[in-house]
Amino acid sequence: MPPAGRRFLGVTAQSRRDVEREAVAEAAQEEGSATGGRGARQAGPVTTRGSQVQGTTTDQRLLDSRGPTDFVHTDPWRVLRIQSEFVEGFGMLAELGPAITVFGSARTKPEDPFYAEARRLGAALAGAGYAVITGGGPGIMAAANRGCRDAGGTSVGLGIELPFEQALNDHVDLGMTFRYFFARKTCFLKYSTGYIGFPGGYGTLDEIFEAITLIQTGKITSFPLVLFGSSFWQGLLDWGRDTVLAQGKIGAADLELFRLTDDVDEVLDILTASRAEREG
Repeated sequence: MPPAGRRFLGVTAQSRRDVEREAVAEAAQEEGSATGGRGARQAGPVTTRGSQVQGTTTDQRLLDSRGPTDFVHTDPWRVLRIQSEFVEGFGMLAELGPAITVFGSARTKPEDPFYAEARRLGAALAGAGYAVITGGGPGIMAAANRGCRDAGGTSVGLGIELPFEQALNDHVDLGMTFRYFFARKTCFLKYSTGYIGFPGGYGTLDEIFEAITLIQTGKITSFPLVLFGSSFWQGLLDWGRDTVLAQGKIGAADLELFRLTDDVDEVLDILTASRAEREG
C-alpha cells in the first residue's frame, strides 16, 4: 500500500488528486463525442489518450524521490547531459577571441623534431594574437599549448573522457573535459578560425577529414586547414590524387581544400590571408 499522502485541511493529497482526476474525467467525457469517447491528457507538448494516459503528472514524478533511479542511464537523461556539455563549452569559449586548433599525436616525444615545431608554432600563434586550442593531451598537443602559454597567449585544452586515464596537460590555462566526442568536435569547430594538423594517428585523421568534409560541403567557410610535415602527409596526398581522384571519387578542386607546409612562417601567412579575406 502506498504511504498516506500529506493532509491539507483534513483531506489527503491523494484524495485531492482523485477528486481532481474524476472532475477532469467527467469534463473529458462530456467532450468525448468528438474523440470517440476517449479522454485526452496533455503532458507538455505530448497528447495521450486511453491506455497511454499516466496517472501522475510530470511534476509529481519529478518531486517523488521514492521512484527508481535507473533513469540516469536512459536516453532522455543523456540528452540533458549532452546539452549541458554544449552549455558549458559554449559558455567557456564564447569570449575567447580568434583561435587556432592544433591537432597531432599524443605519442610524440619531446625529443621529436615535430614537438619542437609545434611548440614554436604555438608561440608564433600567440604572438599573432591567436589563442591556441588543442585536445589537451600530451605530445603535440602539450607542445602547442606550452609554446602558446610561454609566449603569453591563451592556452586552451578540450579533453575527452577515455577508457584510460588522461588528464589535461600542465600547459592548459583554460580547459574542459568532455564525455561526448561530437560535443567536443562542435566546440573545436565553432571557436576555431582554422586547423593545423601535425603528424598523428586515427584521432588526428578523424578531425582532419571531418574538417575537409565540412569545408567541401560548405558547412564552414573561410576556414584554413594546414597539414604540417610533408614527410608525413605527402603519402596521403599522393593517394588522394592517384587513387581517390583518379577513380572519380572526388573532384580536382577537392585537393585544394587544404595546404601542406613545413614552415611555421608559411602557416602564419596562410592564416593571415584567410583572416583578411574573412574580415574584408
